[in-house]
Amino acid sequence: MTTTAVSPKHIKSLHIDTKVAELVLTKFLENEIRKAGFQKAVLGLSGGIDSALSCYLVTKALGPENVLALRLPHKVSSAESLAHADLIIEALGIRSETVEITGMVEALADASPDMNAHRKGNVMARARMTIIFDRSLRENALVIGTSNKTELMLGYGTIYGDLASAINPIGDLYKTQVRQLSRALGVPDVIIDKAPSADLIPGQTDEDDFGFSYERVDRLLYLMLDERYSQDEAMAAGFERPFVEQVLKMVQRSQYKRTMPIIPKISDRSITHDFRYLRDWGT
Repeated sequence: MTTTAVSPKHIKSLHIDTKVAELVLTKFLENEIRKAGFQKAVLGLSGGIDSALSCYLVTKALGPENVLALRLPHKVSSAESLAHADLIIEALGIRSETVEITGMVEALADASPDMNAHRKGNVMARARMTIIFDRSLRENALVIGTSNKTELMLGYGTIYGDLASAINPIGDLYKTQVRQLSRALGVPDVIIDKAPSADLIPGQTDEDDFGFSYERVDRLLYLMLDERYSQDEAMAAGFERPFVEQVLKMVQRSQYKRTMPIIPKISDRSITHDFRYLRDWGT
């Protein structure tokens, strides 16, 4: 991969105060979950860094007795991923459950002989979320999200699959910031340092899918989103035009994944357009 020259100022700006981030995010989780009338949380635990960090944060917010972690393997899932999920469960002392999704997924795959790997991966992601939301009803618990800011901005996730949740504590953390906070909270190094993977296809990694590294794209996204750089300014900072255009196109094309379904405005008081005031919620 091409090395990109970015000024030290903007490399440094991706670093976060981990103590402040921990405090803000745990208080956020505690307040939002209880404000919604819940005391417990449930999430899918893949064995990767993102779900590990969400799990650490919600456990700190609610206590281990109020968190249920779900391991949801398919027959092609990595044994390493399951072992890493167990590391988190044991370290935090949280409740856990394992539900095999192979039967659910293969039943649909068998009925769809033309199903390719991409479609099957989406089915796997949505099968997992079906189970997570079912357990949330059983447990009277809210579903916690595990998608980071980089993935959300690039559209790297399955709508109504791994992107679905009631509350997402890490959605404003770039992947490099997820790594910083995970290290500060004591997530095992073996989880932090391994190559990120959706674990939908054997040998798959996020960065192979992208064709670029998280570190590189995080620097560009920070400039374009947080610093509001134009394309020309991003290129002046050292990024090549094809890379800038590629990332911008990914962000633009995935906007629909970051919003509620778009509703056209017909009435005087429309959902998403006008229904936003405190008095609408009886306060």
